[in-house]
Amino acid sequence: MSTLLLKVDGLRKAYSGARATVAIEDVSLTLAAGETLGLVGPSGSGKSTLARVLLRLIEPDGGRVEFAGVDLLALRGAPLRRMRKRIQMVFQDPLAAFNPRATVFDALADPLRIHGIGDRPGRPAAIMGLLERVGLPAELMHRSINAISGGQRQRVAIARAIATRPDMIVLDEAVSALDVTVRGQILDLLVELQRAEGLSYLFISHDLAVIRAVSHRIAIMDHGRIVEEGPASAVTARPRSETGRELVAAVPRFNPQGKAND
Repeated sequence: MSTLLLKVDGLRKAYSGARATVAIEDVSLTLAAGETLGLVGPSGSGKSTLARVLLRLIEPDGGRVEFAGVDLLALRGAPLRRMRKRIQMVFQDPLAAFNPRATVFDALADPLRIHGIGDRPGRPAAIMGLLERVGLPAELMHRSINAISGGQRQRVAIARAIATRPDMIVLDEAVSALDVTVRGQILDLLVELQRAEGLSYLFISHDLAVIRAVSHRIAIMDHGRIVEEGPASAVTARPRSETGRELVAAVPRFNPQGKAND
């Protein structure tokens, strides 16, 4: 039986203003070591808010998050910074996630420096190793982030995420901005890294076909709640929720028996 890595229980978050908005309500889910949980739902369903709560980029209004048996929401200061090494994120727009003036070397050196991984003389070799792991040539390290392609930038974003040797990576629409060919290459890379390093992924997308291709389990979110959860093959072949049925119906020529790793 796989080791439980992440346990979310009763999580909720509302945004105040002229009109209060409930972003997530009573969300509970689990993620095992080496597993991919696909989180799918329509725009505005609360997926990105959940991701930002798990990364402690925003604070929830209630609920509990345990990561590797630790109360994640109780951490502050140095303990929280140490935990951030173990939980990383890849965003939808890799260009917006980087300093536009940075080189690839700078982008990959930052997490090593911030988390005290290795020493300065050893960083070029470490960065060459990271680039190799994501299928990029070493000479790319001297290029500007602005001077490489979108697919290359997303590979650099993944290299930055794995630089701290995390246990879990949250991927928020991480391939939606890429063309179909590059998207497939990035998905293959993620699956390969997971098999090699035992990574856990929370893979967030509005695209059920992408989610099905990489996920062991799928959770469907709508109006801030998890409305359905189960093995990827079961959820896509026999969705129980109305939202799930709508998502399946919206995928052209969707094949529930297609690529999977579950």
